[in-house]
Amino acid sequence: MAKEEMVNLKPEKISEESLKEVQGVVSKVNELRMELGRLATVKHELLHTHAGIQDELKVIQDKLEKEYGTVNINIADGTIKYPEDADNKED
Repeated sequence: MAKEEMVNLKPEKISEESLKEVQGVVSKVNELRMELGRLATVKHELLHTHAGIQDELKVIQDKLEKEYGTVNINIADGTIKYPEDADNKED
């Protein structure tokens, strides 16, 4: 009896069509990750800017408190509401 060789029927590669499909989806995932990273960087920069502006506001508030005392100021028209005005409020 002669020995018969067994043929390996396992494919070595996926089809070109499947490869392109997988590559396309992986590419989209990578693009989204890059965009998310960019947005995280922009958010970080905006948070730093916001903190700086909050610091500026605090300096102005402290200056106004020294000048006018503890009051509420209407930022639309600059009118001052003193604490005693709030106490004398009619019901």
